[in-house]
Amino acid sequence: MLKSPVFSVIGENIHTTRVLMRKGKRVTLDPNGRECVTYRGVDGVQQFMTIPDEFKRTKVYEEGRVKHFMIAVSKGMSEDPYEQKQGEAYIAVEIERQERFGSTFLDLNIDEISHRIEIQKKAIKWLVGFFGSISNLPPSIDSSSPEIINAGLEEYERIGRPQGDPMINSASLERVGVLDLVSAHKGHVIVTAAGFDRMPSDEEGRLENAVKMVDQCKDRNISFDRIHIDPLLFPISVDQTFGNHYLEAVRLMRMEFGEEVRITGGLSNVSFGLPARRLINDTFIRLAIDAGVDSGILNPIESNWSRVMGLDLESDRVKVAMDMLLGRDEFCMNFIASFREGRLAD
Repeated sequence: MLKSPVFSVIGENIHTTRVLMRKGKRVTLDPNGRECVTYRGVDGVQQFMTIPDEFKRTKVYEEGRVKHFMIAVSKGMSEDPYEQKQGEAYIAVEIERQERFGSTFLDLNIDEISHRIEIQKKAIKWLVGFFGSISNLPPSIDSSSPEIINAGLEEYERIGRPQGDPMINSASLERVGVLDLVSAHKGHVIVTAAGFDRMPSDEEGRLENAVKMVDQCKDRNISFDRIHIDPLLFPISVDQTFGNHYLEAVRLMRMEFGEEVRITGGLSNVSFGLPARRLINDTFIRLAIDAGVDSGILNPIESNWSRVMGLDLESDRVKVAMDMLLGRDEFCMNFIASFREGRLAD
């Protein structure tokens, strides 16, 4: 589990964006021959969540992918008790797993369940309500729409804030009004270093945007200990400078804001499009922690604190990963060659 006394984990798995491959081991047939997503229940017994026919008509499915949390939320919202039970059971298992592996908050996102805002609002209300009835951790209400965030927060208030103060993911200069929701609901917040209409191109741009956002938080009396700053991390396969831009931004922000704010980010973003993702992620998390990161938006089931902190930084495989992450491996060529040659295995 990726959790230490000083590291905050925003568990990222309960998202309608999450996909499984139809040819993967998690998509199979149940005893009645119906295509389904299989998983282990809390009791360890194999369970099945059937894939509804309407999802089989989607482009995503036809391309060989299954949006399993979209299915689970849709089933949970159903008026059919059998379907409700399937959806609730699937989500409950993931909540328990994320808690057991060290999350501090659990991120809830339903944006892709529909293009219709009323269905999206209904979905976030259902998910927050169900989550609040079983979880031990506060939710992180996550959406690209302030209207959906507000709907989730209102539902959390309606059920009595059973897990304490929520997190809001996220606020930026482009939608600074989300901070009014943070203030009104006495929440924590992820503020991003995005600009008004573009992403920052380097560490200085990230710092400049973060300073503006923190000033906006101050104006609303949002205390530093409730702020998680996301300097924005992009895949290293796209541009070899992205790792350094993020790490340098973290160092600059630590100097600017001190130790009270949290510095976070989607730390697994760095490895998108590359093989040996666990090695890349572990190495980058270690580099990020050394730079001053004390929070992460990630899946703690796939990241292990002892493994990350126990990395042998002098081993050849870690050095190859570090060279790539620190911009010393143009187009990731040496890393990819090393992977093909089998030199990156544990």
